[in-house]
Amino acid sequence: MQDRWQTILHQAIQFRHQLHRQPELTWEEENTSSSIRAQLDALDISWRSCARYGTLATLAADAKGPHIALRGDIDALPIHELTDLPYKSEVAGKMHACGHDGHTAALWATAAWLKAHEADLPGPVTLVFQPAEEGGHGARSMIEEGALEGIDRIYGWHNWPAIPYGQAVCPDGPVMSGNGTFEIELKGKGGHASQPEICRDPVLAAAAITLNLQQIVSRRLPPQSASVVSVTSIDAINAPTVIPDRVRIGGSIRLAQPELRDTIDRLITEISEDTARTYGVSAQVTTVKRYEATVNNAQAAEAYRNALGETLGPDWQYKDMHLPIMASEDFSYYLNQVPGAFALIGMSKTDAYQAPCHSPEYAFNDDLIGSVVEVFSRLVGAPLPDNTPL
Repeated sequence: MQDRWQTILHQAIQFRHQLHRQPELTWEEENTSSSIRAQLDALDISWRSCARYGTLATLAADAKGPHIALRGDIDALPIHELTDLPYKSEVAGKMHACGHDGHTAALWATAAWLKAHEADLPGPVTLVFQPAEEGGHGARSMIEEGALEGIDRIYGWHNWPAIPYGQAVCPDGPVMSGNGTFEIELKGKGGHASQPEICRDPVLAAAAITLNLQQIVSRRLPPQSASVVSVTSIDAINAPTVIPDRVRIGGSIRLAQPELRDTIDRLITEISEDTARTYGVSAQVTTVKRYEATVNNAQAAEAYRNALGETLGPDWQYKDMHLPIMASEDFSYYLNQVPGAFALIGMSKTDAYQAPCHSPEYAFNDDLIGSVVEVFSRLVGAPLPDNTPL
């Protein structure tokens, strides 16, 4: 059994490196999904497509216990890789900079291990290979096409470079925040920079709005709420001697409490419109809801913590992190439908694997694959090899 375990882990690492060389962006994962399905075929695991490039594979479908789903996301990012890895991205401007190749490989390895012990599974297990997590609402599309039908509980995870290898976090309640974006289009009256009195300057209004929006978190929301409102772009490019007619502001919203979304959206609109009016320009505000907070079910999170502790050891809980983190995950769609839990699992070692997710220097720690397979196997009640390595 130990030899089989080591063979699966070795194959999973090779599979991840293959995926890393050929990254595909959100809703473009055609070759990635084909590779996943070929690997499942090689294991004699039946599957069905879901949401175009998504794949669902179920083991022990007739088992009588609870039906558990395990999820891995598969898409990459529009980032040019700057690592020296021998298997670095071969596609210019695209990179697995968030470790979804590692998530996919770990889920495949779990599939291989569970297939070898399918008769021992107490309940059905569905493996969810999901496209389009990076802003594409892939989880929502998977749900719309039946990914959660018959599922009693679902588990997911994300590698996290800010947490040391061998530790993790999996709280009751929120673990990651919800997010959204906003865009403010300012319309003024352009003209010559030497005659500001006959213009209505949207650049000046944009600067004032940027400053005034900072009062939302610092003065308009309870200090106990975890929220962020960030202006991330001001598009006002023009000739040095010209005051433009229009300026566009863009930004990001993060919130741990879903009930604050309407308040934050309303305040962005009110502050922007009122500030613009004092500068003689108009403001058109558009807010876009993206993902809700990822909120763990307490019972599922307890089971997850038990599995993490049994796998990683008694010191597995990382305590130097404020939760929820302000990053977002579309795993929230699943947790809004069925009980489940999501964990952040650490991967940094001394000075290695510390580049953050979405960095061009990011590198996934392959040692995580074995740990995650063991955690997932514990969650579904599968046998484990003796002396599995951390």
